[in-house]
This record gives sequence, structure tokens and C-alpha cells, in this order.
Amino acid sequence: MLGRALSLSTVALVVALAALPARAQDATLTVFAAASMKNAVDDINAAFAKATGIKVVSSYAASSALAKQIESGAPADLFASADLEWMDYVAGKKLIKDDTRVNLLGNRLVLIAPKDSKISNVTIGPGFDLAKLAGGGRIATGDVRAVPVGKYAKAALEKLGSWTAAAPKFAMAENVRAALTLVGRGEAPLGIVYETDAKVEPNVKIVAHFPEDSHPPIVYPVALTANTKPDAAKYIGFMRSSLAKTIFETYGFTFLIKPTS
Repeated sequence: MLGRALSLSTVALVVALAALPARAQDATLTVFAAASMKNAVDDINAAFAKATGIKVVSSYAASSALAKQIESGAPADLFASADLEWMDYVAGKKLIKDDTRVNLLGNRLVLIAPKDSKISNVTIGPGFDLAKLAGGGRIATGDVRAVPVGKYAKAALEKLGSWTAAAPKFAMAENVRAALTLVGRGEAPLGIVYETDAKVEPNVKIVAHFPEDSHPPIVYPVALTANTKPDAAKYIGFMRSSLAKTIFETYGFTFLIKPTS
């Protein structure tokens, strides 16, 4: 009887220990955020964990890739997109809680070059000859077919009448940070990224800002996913707070809403 009691106790202990990782995982929130948000969201996560004791793990990639991952069933509690279209995409699939969606941030589109480049103070306007400026080199940005920064870049160049000549010179990266890296390493003499990306990479410099009316407004919507954990409501609330506003603005984002606290 004693041996059986010990055996049952051992089984109970194993079951209890096996349940621990699941509980720990339940206490962790998972955020899918556009690659350009990495530095700011890392700081948001640290501040949120300090304030609440709730750990947040973030996955950063192109909004297009993240949206497709959510569609495929990847576990995420919150989605932060770098454009409206990919948030609309997951909304159309009923994969987010529509009543939590908010257009949180804005950004600017810039032309960058390696820090030691002779290119500087470029004027961007109608007829802008980007192809000539690039010379024999490549122009790095996100994939213009899907990645938000690439889509904004193509829209701007089409509006300016520069796309047809420049298109063959594009090196299309999987996300904006990959494009930023190409320029930072000197592998591309020019790149089109967000202003916030350029500000966190010491090996590049901004040589021009694209006119804001040359492309659709750069808007970052955020929303909780359809299968989000209860604690995620606290997190999205934190993202709308005055503290979060300060963090985002430190990195150059425009905070589009009135802080909730």
C-alpha cells in the first residue's frame, strides 16, 4: 500500500510539474509587431513588465508576413501593423477584435545613404531622378508587392514619375530592417525606409524626406487578436498611455491618439 501511495504521489507530482510550463506560457503575452517598431516596442514591453509583472514576448517581421502567420494560426495576442491594408486583411478574416482596433502611430518615409556617402541634401519632387542618383548601385527597400514600406515607396515614386526608371534598380528586402541593414553595410548606396528606422541605425544618414502627399499616410493600427489572452487588454491599454506616447515619440513616431492615462 505504501509503495502504491508513493507511486500515486509521484504521478501527481509529474502531472503538476508538466502543467507548470503551460501556466508560465499563459502568463506571457505574445505581440506581433511591424519590424520598424522593434526598438520602441522592446522598451514598451520592459516598462509594461515592470509595471504589471506580466512578461511580453514580441515577434518582429514585415506586417504582411505577420498577418499571414496569424491567418495560419500562429499564437499572437496583439497585432501591430505598419499599414492599414494588412490590418484590414486580418479583420476581414475575423482574426482580430474589431472593437480594440486603433490607429496608434504615424511615421515618415525617407531616403537614406551610408553614413560616409557623398550623397546628401537631396531634393525630392516631381520628376525626381532616383535611378540616376543610384548610379550603378541598388536601392534597398521592402518588397513593393507586400511589405508596407515598399508599397509606400512605390506609391511615392509613381506619384513623382520616378518609378519606371528606378524599378530595375530595386533590391527588395523581406522587411524594412533588412533594407536598412543593406544600406548600413554599404551593400546598397540608397534605401527607402521609415524615419524611425534611420534614427536607430548609426551607419546611415537621411538624405531626403519624401513629400507626405506623395504616398498614402503612414499609419500603424494595433488590435487584439480574436483569441487573445485576458491580460492583453492591459497591454493594449498601456500602449495607449502617456508613458507609451513618450517612448514612441522618443524614437520619432507620431502618436495619433489622445493618451488614455
